[in-house]
Amino acid sequence: MELSALGDDAVVIEWGGLADEVTLARVSAAVAALEADPPAGMIELVPAFTSLAVFYDVTRIADYETFGREVMRRAQRKIARVALKPQIVTIPVCYGGDNGPDLITVARHAGLTERQVVQLHTAETYTVGAVGFMPGFPYLVGLPSKLHTPRRNTPRTTVPRGSVAIGGAQTGVYPLESPGGWNLIGRTPLTLVDTALADPVHLRVGDRVKFKPISAEEYAAWR
Repeated sequence: MELSALGDDAVVIEWGGLADEVTLARVSAAVAALEADPPAGMIELVPAFTSLAVFYDVTRIADYETFGREVMRRAQRKIARVALKPQIVTIPVCYGGDNGPDLITVARHAGLTERQVVQLHTAETYTVGAVGFMPGFPYLVGLPSKLHTPRRNTPRTTVPRGSVAIGGAQTGVYPLESPGGWNLIGRTPLTLVDTALADPVHLRVGDRVKFKPISAEEYAAWR
């Protein structure tokens, strides 16, 4: 674990190395420890693949190093005792057609049929490595290398909510309608962000995700 400043109002803990399951488990454990026992002045936690940013109130914290040491102490003290209970979430997906207009692009890039792409995409169990660039967008670790596909040269101005996509070496789900440059391969009827809830984001770092193919009829009935 290494500590450094992040701008004027945050510190970041970095584990380094690859975003493997061990590192993701450590990030998740540190989040759980600090949420359960937050140091004075802490405002927000932003976990990523191999790091955790801890934002603080600059009107209460004058020295980031002192605050950072306290963050490290609390994380290290509890990290081994935190019982990690990641969710295992199955996400139904209607692949291809209007719901996945770029499925054929991914198939051609991989030298596979669309059916084979779906089989590969649904065969894996993924791990949420980070959440961003919008609230609730899960960056999923574990995409088979055969399915790695460059992002679109021209991003779409509008990507429908629930779109399942591939961008480079990652796959993810757009929880809200937004612009986006990833390749859309399908769409889920599940709601991943519900602003009516106190805790609106459904998936968190460390959670496990499995995709399940459904038909267009099942998708319509679900909605």
